[in-house]
Amino acid sequence: MDRQRFCNRKLSGLPPIKRVECTHMRTVLLLLVSNIFMTFAWYGHLRFKEVPLWKAIIVSWLIALVEYCFQVPANRWGHQHFSAAQLKIMQEAITLCVFVGFSILYLREAFRWNYAVSFGLILAAVFFAFKQF
Repeated sequence: MDRQRFCNRKLSGLPPIKRVECTHMRTVLLLLVSNIFMTFAWYGHLRFKEVPLWKAIIVSWLIALVEYCFQVPANRWGHQHFSAAQLKIMQEAITLCVFVGFSILYLREAFRWNYAVSFGLILAAVFFAFKQF
């Protein structure tokens, strides 16, 4: 199904999805995918400490290259509807969501209450960045 038809279709009698909402969601999804790749690029090697550093650097760089294939379009298209500051704050919030899952599931690290408080403060920053005063 092409993007135009998807954005204009009716779902179970609901009004059509606005084009702007599709662009917003596309930006968020691209940022999510890019952050998954970037988290693995930056922290995935921590489970493989026996691998020489130079190999970890090369593999991380190659993963980061794939990440840029999602990050650049997300920012380019997202900047049509969001300010650069909003994009950056949104990206940081997504990064934290991805990293929490990554650190618990992949690195098997504990999630502590003070991390939750810190995360809540970052989400408050997202609220204030997008709130129209």
